[in-house]
Amino acid sequence: MQPPKKDAAPLFVCGQCGFASRKWLGRCPDCGAWDSLTEQRRSTAARPGRTPATAQPLATAGEEECLRLVTGIAEMDRVLGGGIVPGSLVLIGGDPGIGKSTLILQLLASLAAKGLQVLYVTGEESMRQIRMRANRLSIKDEAIFLSTENCVEAMIDLAATMRPALLAVDSIQTVYSEEVGSAPGSVTQVREATARLLALAKSSHLPVLLVGHVTKDGAIAGPRVLEHMVDTVLYFEGDRGQVFRILRTVKNRFGSTNEIGVFEMQESGLAGVDNPSALFLAERPVNVPGSVVLPSVEGTRPILVEVQALVSRSSLGTARRTAIGADPQRLALLTAVLEKKLGVTLFDHDIFLNVAGGIRIIEPALDLGVVAALLSSFFEKPIDPATVVCGEVGLAGEVRAVGQMEMRLREAGRLGFTTFFMPESSARQLRGKKKEVLRLVPVRTVAELAEHLF
Repeated sequence: MQPPKKDAAPLFVCGQCGFASRKWLGRCPDCGAWDSLTEQRRSTAARPGRTPATAQPLATAGEEECLRLVTGIAEMDRVLGGGIVPGSLVLIGGDPGIGKSTLILQLLASLAAKGLQVLYVTGEESMRQIRMRANRLSIKDEAIFLSTENCVEAMIDLAATMRPALLAVDSIQTVYSEEVGSAPGSVTQVREATARLLALAKSSHLPVLLVGHVTKDGAIAGPRVLEHMVDTVLYFEGDRGQVFRILRTVKNRFGSTNEIGVFEMQESGLAGVDNPSALFLAERPVNVPGSVVLPSVEGTRPILVEVQALVSRSSLGTARRTAIGADPQRLALLTAVLEKKLGVTLFDHDIFLNVAGGIRIIEPALDLGVVAALLSSFFEKPIDPATVVCGEVGLAGEVRAVGQMEMRLREAGRLGFTTFFMPESSARQLRGKKKEVLRLVPVRTVAELAEHLF
């Protein structure tokens, strides 16, 4: 007689990276996170039989035409690369209360207005709560179907029965699989539920939209493999105290990852901003030290933003360096360049840097704008409000060229700016080309910039 089978041995899985161990560890040896391993029972349920694998020649594979599903929300279509690709899995993350559910409901309403049937599955809110939000947004379309379901197998059966044009799941952390014994939100459940929805999307060409929670560090909660499994990852950024929201593409297998969508939170919901430059500069102070305008480029869109700096003598033993909307390490680097190359004493001064409007600029073209704002605040001399500054700054104090200068030039001229400080190498490339009404001022070093401005 055979001995009885023992239960499957438990596994301890890291909630940050998905590392699995047969015993509990205080620190994950893979990612280094402390107290992140939790016990997960391995599933003993029988898996369905596999279908035979097939292959096609590359020359004939995927010959069918792929028509994107245009959402009708211009800012959403921009970050997606022109619309939602059939069979794609899209993940949207963001802070609680930032407007993720509102954006999804407006997206579904836009598709339903075209006569498409869409399915909204929520595991966090009741139908009454969704209905209240829909009433606030003036959404009363019968083509939007709601379901309060947490089981991924039930979701798949419902989608197979209804055959909607799009499936939205809010949120992936509340979904569980009956074949996994752990609690919803665990690493195993999130990974298994995402894998099931991914198989549904690829097999039926159904686009699936997932909402993901974020941790206190701003990353999407759950295993890191979650972002690798999906086709597109979008982050909804912004401060709940401000009216602006930024939808940023982090990963996109079907388009650019440099695009952003700008929204304004209104009483009737989120409204796309067609001219973000004018919106970000609407409340810009005039003739105030420490303020300068930077022509930035996000993907294919030029955006003019205001860079603000405040330099004041520190009363503490260690001066503070704070940057909002920019890289703090880059601010420390530029401060050191100014001290070394211009002899400006900043070690005993507190420095605060802010990119107005809640937008985050990560491109190196921000450097020259930061330098100009710091010098303006330090010398208490305002910069001409009709001036824009753009360029990268090296450790030797040299000003380096940045890309897409013609696009920045056109946007600055369209908004009425008259003077453009730019790297000398970029100015040489623009010679003989149309310059709108701007006067180009080429600079080679930060010392030349300070001499021209002050």
